[in-house]
Amino acid sequence: MSHERARPAATVVRFRGEPGVRLTAGAVSAVFLPELGLTGVSLRHGRSEFLALPGGLDQLRSGATAGLPLLAPWANRLSQWHYRVGRTRVDLRGRDVTTDANGLPIHGLLCGRSRWTVAHLGAVRSTARLRATIDVDSPAFPFPHTLEVEARVDERGLSVDTTVRATGRRAVPVGFGWHPYLRLPGTPRRHWTLHLPARRHRLLDGRGIPTGAVRDEPREAALIGSRTFDDLYEPRAGRTWAVSAPTGPSVRMQAGAGYHFAQVWVPPGRPFIALEPMTVATDALVRQDVPSVPPGDSFTARFRLILPTGNE
Repeated sequence: MSHERARPAATVVRFRGEPGVRLTAGAVSAVFLPELGLTGVSLRHGRSEFLALPGGLDQLRSGATAGLPLLAPWANRLSQWHYRVGRTRVDLRGRDVTTDANGLPIHGLLCGRSRWTVAHLGAVRSTARLRATIDVDSPAFPFPHTLEVEARVDERGLSVDTTVRATGRRAVPVGFGWHPYLRLPGTPRRHWTLHLPARRHRLLDGRGIPTGAVRDEPREAALIGSRTFDDLYEPRAGRTWAVSAPTGPSVRMQAGAGYHFAQVWVPPGRPFIALEPMTVATDALVRQDVPSVPPGDSFTARFRLILPTGNE
């Protein structure tokens, strides 16, 4: 039976020795590891792999990022080791928090080391589904809530819904994002084209923190070549970010209404890029510029990774 005619399926597997879940629909498949932060570690169309996993699973076990990790309760970095939400002041010093090269707290608390509960696996019509949850209430983020992720694979790609449900007496600030490490098999990165929508460029300082300066930039599609990026954008028209090869595959990241920002990361000398949907800007938690979910309420944001439809 061909990939295209196979029925969608959600199955329990092992990935490099770790327990995981594989979602399959037609030629598209995705693998997530619930015991390593619910990180996506594979996204394939046929034999072509579109997620990069630099450092392998040890990278995830260390609390660093690779593959398709969820960054929560905040995405990207904070400019300080403390923040305030309403009357609640939080000190991160002495907490088990990952830091960047400048010693700043980065990417929240869940990367790689959190264990998620798989609440549902199944397949309906043309789609395979995974729903998983985790309860969050930490001295580093004392705003009790449940995170729920629903991942769906169909014959065009992967959709991910992320929901924050406020379960305590405090409103929960919402600042999460995702960090897909994307690759295009068979073509060197310098030959890839980066497609960016019309956007507002939020300029960053040397630590990667917004300066407050902004610059409007038009829609563009340009060869990556030797260029590098670590840039924060706010889309003004269109929510599709993409990378393509001259004669071969492409990946599009479509950010839903809940994602108001995106970070584009093209590091020097690495065979991948990242197109990162984020609910808020970098450092918004410190700047007290974060929306909140009232007790008993919820917030959901969705993004989608669209793969090539032809056979690879």
